[in-house]
Formats: sequence, structure tokens, C-alpha cells
Amino acid sequence: MILYRIYQICIAIPLIIVITIIAALATIIGSILGMSRTMGYWPGCIWAKLFCALTLVRVKVKGYENIDKNTSYVFVANHQGAYDIFAIYGYLKHNFRWMMKKGLMKIPLVGYSCKVSGHILVDNSTPSATRETMKKAETQLSGGMSVVVFPEGARTRDGKMHPFRRGAYTLAMEFGLPVVPITIDGAYKILPRGSLLPRPGVIRLTIHQPIHTPEGGRHELASLMTESYNAIASALPEN
Repeated sequence: MILYRIYQICIAIPLIIVITIIAALATIIGSILGMSRTMGYWPGCIWAKLFCALTLVRVKVKGYENIDKNTSYVFVANHQGAYDIFAIYGYLKHNFRWMMKKGLMKIPLVGYSCKVSGHILVDNSTPSATRETMKKAETQLSGGMSVVVFPEGARTRDGKMHPFRRGAYTLAMEFGLPVVPITIDGAYKILPRGSLLPRPGVIRLTIHQPIHTPEGGRHELASLMTESYNAIASALPEN
């Protein structure tokens, strides 16, 4: 483990900083040149795979057959840790945008790249801001472009899955999009919330079958949330 920490500090971290800057710049330049649909995804995808490789983290995926690259979805996943982002970005194999907190815009360079490439920055400070968020989401979610949301809202502190919030499901029902649950297992052990350096390991992604939004209207929101929660929980270890 000591040798691994030396490798992390002396080799992995400097390389990660470099590839993060390159990926952000590629995203910004490509988006400014009018290629945001492509460049808002592929630099981040490659960055995430390199991030995992450099930190000796493997990602195994099950369930690719459940999704179609030409269909738009609302992907919902449990949030075990920071490596959830790398696992999904690098290995989902489906063009998407993150639905993220507006505060993440403060991250130097990365925040701006997210803005210009069309990631959906959530602002619920006022009703008008919420409407603007929904309007931006509507322009993005078409032609196979999807959105990924962590409905727990924050990374777990204890490794357990916590109650979901309504935002992602409201979005799915508003636009009639299927909800696809994704189970993330293993990310908590690699980098728990509060830890600074990861450990080697394996993350398992399970892509479940789409749940089509019911026609009954908003009163079906609770059942949609429950069904997706149960699907995600079904692929997690009991402990």
C-alpha cells in the first residue's frame, strides 16, 4: 500500500491533473465551435476511463442490452462516492448530460466546460429559475441525448442507499421519458466520502430495464420512484 501511495502522489495525480485540463479545454473549444453534442461527451468519457486506469480501478458493466443509443432516457443511480462519476461517464456507452448542482460551476475550468457543453445546472432558488432549468433540459433531451441524475442528492456517508428526491422523476414525467435505474456497487469502498486518496478495486454497474413513465399523471410519481429505488437496491449486496 505504501508503494501504491507513492505511485498515486508522484505519478497518478500529476497525470490526472494534466488530462483533466486537456479534457476540459477540448470540451470548451469543441463546444464553442458548435460541436457540443459530441464534445460534451467524448472528452469526459476518455478522461473518466484514464482516471480509473491510473488509479487501478476496474469497472464491470452488466445490462447494455437494456438500452438503445438512439433513445433518450433519464438515468437514475445510487450515489456511493466520487468514482460514481468516472464509472458512469467512462462506461455507460450512451451520450448524456449530467444534471448537477449549480455550485459545481465554481470548479476552475471544469465548471465552465460543463456550462458551455450543455450540462444541466440545477437552480431551484426561485420558481422562474426552476422553469429555466426545465426549459434547458427540454432542449437537451432529444435524439438519443439523455440525462444522468443521482436522486439521493449527495454521496452516501455510510455506504447505504438513502431516500430519493423527486426532481429526476418530475423531469421524466414532464417529457414522457423512460427512467433507467443504474446500480453502482463498489465505489464506496474505493473512495468513501471524506477520504482524499482512493484504493484499487472494482466497481460494478448494473443497467436495469427502462421503466416507462405512467400515463396517469403526477399522482403516479411515488410509484415510479419506488420502482426505480427497488430495482437499484436489488443489485446491491444485502449488507
